[in-house]
Amino acid sequence: MAGESFVLKGNICWSSSKTEVECVEGGCAVCAGGTCAGVWEAAELPDVYAGLPLIDCGDALVVPGMSDIHVHAPQYTFRGLGMDRELLDWLNAYTFPEEARYRDLDYAERAYTVFVDDLRRSATCRAVVFGTIHVPATKVLMNKLEATGLVSYVGKVNMDRNSPLSLVETSQASAAATRRWLDDVIGRYERTAPILTPRFTPSVTDGLMKDLGWIREEFDVPVQSHLSENLSEVKWVGELCPWASCYGEAYNFFGLLGPRTVMAHCVYSTDDEVELLRRTGTYVAHCPQSNTQLASGIAPIRRYLDEGLSVGLGSDVAGGASLSMWRAMSDAVAASKLRWRLVDQALAPLTWQEAFWLATVGGGSFFGFVGKFEEGYEFDALVVDDSALAGPRDLLPLERLERCVHLGSEGARLTRKYVAGRLIDLA
Repeated sequence: MAGESFVLKGNICWSSSKTEVECVEGGCAVCAGGTCAGVWEAAELPDVYAGLPLIDCGDALVVPGMSDIHVHAPQYTFRGLGMDRELLDWLNAYTFPEEARYRDLDYAERAYTVFVDDLRRSATCRAVVFGTIHVPATKVLMNKLEATGLVSYVGKVNMDRNSPLSLVETSQASAAATRRWLDDVIGRYERTAPILTPRFTPSVTDGLMKDLGWIREEFDVPVQSHLSENLSEVKWVGELCPWASCYGEAYNFFGLLGPRTVMAHCVYSTDDEVELLRRTGTYVAHCPQSNTQLASGIAPIRRYLDEGLSVGLGSDVAGGASLSMWRAMSDAVAASKLRWRLVDQALAPLTWQEAFWLATVGGGSFFGFVGKFEEGYEFDALVVDDSALAGPRDLLPLERLERCVHLGSEGARLTRKYVAGRLIDLA
């Protein structure tokens, strides 16, 4: 997936650690065949790169691309609706009826065109995406994402219990359809890959989980699902899987946790579950807007970072109403402040720098060396014109980036977007 070689000149900003953002004002970020070769002051650009095409971005901010590691593509059609309901009621009233529509390929074609076009124009360069149970519609989604130049994992959802008749599969049929789908799509794309997607334990029997564990091992594919999002859900899982020491064990027992697994939410993870996630290297997708809108709660992300868990951000559309990773960062900071004030003052709120790290390096690391302007990292970059946020004060690039974290959804216009050194069409 080699990209071009060039130099971006602008105000280069990236996370040098979880808590620090480095900025080189008027600096040069070098892309060499799709990977970053480093960042230099303009006057110090090494001679070996002096002959590369120079793209002068003026006073714009140049930041790493962002990764959305939990988003539901079929739910994009009803984003902003049903935000007065909690998770299980919301699923039955809005989500399941909408996802059943994707058995109609005509509908899937129209709906996924809108989702993919908006994702392409957003700050997201890489995404971990839920589809539906329907294999043909999931292939439509994969084809459309591949054409954008973005990098994504896409999942055909598995559901064999506690689901409406229009969506429930038999265990055997679900496993067989998943195998056929994987046979067909693995190796077919350059930038789009499959990911196993048991919706969540309440809608997947132990028998199907066992089959999916075998499929994961057979095809060597990653996994995505939901974990400990809502109190009613957690209680339900305890009733469905009384043998499991915690909700997370209902996945781990079948070999579905690990460093190539993303579990969304983890709002109510017990001490045992947190240790299980840490030990297995499982990723937590923090979805602050969704957790707030569906009244689920506030995940203890400070604890997860302090204890060394792998954490990134998710928009969780349509539990979250926006694809904007700027919004996800701002919401992560705000939610952590409420948790600190109202729940546990031992866990300090997130800083904007930490939220920026989550959106770039934290989630990007699920895709490999992604999310930094450092040597060897894939060159994902956003050129951000923040002039619409101008005021009477002159701000340093670092201050402008902080402002974008909170106001980017209203005034951070992307003028260029690169994924692994390839320019993405924003038209």
